[in-house]
Amino acid sequence: MTVRRPGWALALLAAAQLVYSLDINIVFVALPELAADLGFSDQTRQWVVSAYVVFAGGFLLLGGRAADLLGRRRVFVLALTLYAASSLAGGLADAQGVIVAARAVQGIGGALLLPSTLALIGTLFEEGPRRNRALAVWGGAGASGLTIGALLGGVLTQAFGWPAVFFVNVPPAAAIAVAALLVIPRDERDGTSRRFDLPGALTVTAGATLLVFGLVQGPELGWTAPAVTGAFVLAVASLAAFTVIESRGADPLLPFGLLRNRSLVVGVTVTFVFMGTFGTLPYFLTVLFQDVHGYSALETGLAFLVPSVAIASGTQLGERMVGRFGARRTLVAGFAAGVAGTAALAGGFGVGASFVTALPGLLVSGVGHGIVWTAMWIAASTGVAAERQGVANGMASMTLNLGNAIGLAVLTAVAGAGTGGEPLRAAVADGGRLAVLLAAAGMAAGLAVSLGLRTVRTSPPVRERAPDQMPSS
Repeated sequence: MTVRRPGWALALLAAAQLVYSLDINIVFVALPELAADLGFSDQTRQWVVSAYVVFAGGFLLLGGRAADLLGRRRVFVLALTLYAASSLAGGLADAQGVIVAARAVQGIGGALLLPSTLALIGTLFEEGPRRNRALAVWGGAGASGLTIGALLGGVLTQAFGWPAVFFVNVPPAAAIAVAALLVIPRDERDGTSRRFDLPGALTVTAGATLLVFGLVQGPELGWTAPAVTGAFVLAVASLAAFTVIESRGADPLLPFGLLRNRSLVVGVTVTFVFMGTFGTLPYFLTVLFQDVHGYSALETGLAFLVPSVAIASGTQLGERMVGRFGARRTLVAGFAAGVAGTAALAGGFGVGASFVTALPGLLVSGVGHGIVWTAMWIAASTGVAAERQGVANGMASMTLNLGNAIGLAVLTAVAGAGTGGEPLRAAVADGGRLAVLLAAAGMAAGLAVSLGLRTVRTSPPVRERAPDQMPSS
């Protein structure tokens, strides 16, 4: 794809990521008021969050494949349209079922948006410095969205009520969708006939959705609850069927040849570790600020300014480091900073600890967070043919989501165990400290995984070719 105005195209892709990441935190802030207004109990209100997480995680690989086959611009515009429509429905919702359904559709929109955005970056900007810079700008927009979401959620909820956190998504999502039709080039047809692989799409989507459902609901319902164990059994069966289908298909949803790309495999593994470690920290910081220190929603948003600025700075630093030292050394450095900063952050988890105590850890771990975020997407897109960018980024996005679900399930279980008999605030602080230290240990594992990445060569990489491009005998 050739773009005449790459700067404008990148601005739109970064703006889409801003909207996507803004929505991650903005609903959390409004959740207590939303639950009270619509009559959710403490047990059922989690579905407002879980509906989004489950469907976003389940449809990511399908979203990546759709971007490859149907066109990156088409899927990008469709995703933003779904986001705008479901956000409007969420703001107008007057019943529990409506808000949960709106969040589920929003999750599907997110599952289409993330891989299509990354695939557009992978095809509009050639591999090397230009793509690295584009990913850094895109990542910086995402980091900014986390801050804006926390702040805007507090301001809008306090001033206009919880529906405002849904309505705020509608104008930017609709505007970006319209602008994309004018700025991003039309999807080109390559003249080849390729199937959608419906059996593979159905089995992997069902398997991933059931797996995320079990991981999200396990802490709420109990790991031995019939709904949770049943979801895991069906997930395993669906994913096993998917593996068989893909190994025999002529044009599979997930070409196993992609797994020969070491950079992609390491990148996909790193996204899993990243979200199970770095990605869990905002949850425990929110608990620390609100439940231990008693911050209001707005004060919590202001507290998140520090790590968010550090993350945004890290994304830009990561791009420069990849250009100078390569993705392998950059990932190692980012995880090393994460280990040191997160270990230091654990010292701030105490009833008597102040925000200043946590400040050094927030800064150092935030910079490491940003460095790894940029470098892992560069690794995941390196050496992947243009026609496979969507499914490759769908793979990385799916493991990102699964890493978050598994990491939160494990660390929240650890944080909530073994504190019986202690005062509640002290127990919460101690549990959070243990979870954060375990996250630091997980980052050390990510450092070890990063060492498996080959040093980037100066010659162009050998790109994996699609089955329809293989030479005939």
